[in-house]
Amino acid sequence: MDLKIKDVADLLNVSESTIRRWISDGKIPTYRINQHYYFSRTEIENWVISHKLDKTADGISPFMRRKEVESLSVATPSAPTGGSKQFSLFRAIHKGDTLHHLKGKTKEEIIRATMRKVAKTLHVDAEVMTELLLDREHLMPTALNNGIAVPHTRDSLLNAHHDVIIVVFLDCPLEYGALDGQPVHTLFFLFACEDKRHLHLLAKIAHLSSQTHVREFFQTQPSKEKLLAFVKEWESQIPKVIH
Repeated sequence: MDLKIKDVADLLNVSESTIRRWISDGKIPTYRINQHYYFSRTEIENWVISHKLDKTADGISPFMRRKEVESLSVATPSAPTGGSKQFSLFRAIHKGDTLHHLKGKTKEEIIRATMRKVAKTLHVDAEVMTELLLDREHLMPTALNNGIAVPHTRDSLLNAHHDVIIVVFLDCPLEYGALDGQPVHTLFFLFACEDKRHLHLLAKIAHLSSQTHVREFFQTQPSKEKLLAFVKEWESQIPKVIH
């Protein structure tokens, strides 16, 4: 899938001028056809997973909360919020589930155990989905930094009109091939119903999990109810970028 500058800016919650600056600085993968810039869905996905979605030159991170933006004196706390993507992470977790105490000593065992539990809810074949998830892991591990992973498939989209996220909290952290070498303690199994929503949710999870207090909260292994309340509050504070 080819994305335009406007698409990527919207998905990453930054301005189009920020994307153009990243292009100029060589910070984001892109290609050019007839004076127009385009982006590969797979390359942007790998860019996010590889922790390249970092602070802009202005010091503002994508999905930063209003009070954090205000502290930098570059925006007002009254920056507008809204739009269909505002509570996208909350809705996806609400449609999904939160799992605790899964048994497994390897990445494959945890993925298989998760799919056995949720396949009926997702209306998918557990073995087929497991193989698709492992195929993506063989291509490139889906671990972010700091003990978080976002398992997902390479091409297959959920045959539904909504996105689903299954959050798995592990009792024993698991080696996952993360770039920082840290074992994974929390997994967000991501099943989106379209490519753009997949990228938006992936970027949101990457930013959310980059914050120390959030990771500490994850390590308390909260119930689904507590996790939803936490995520809803976080998403309600994200300013809408004016393009």
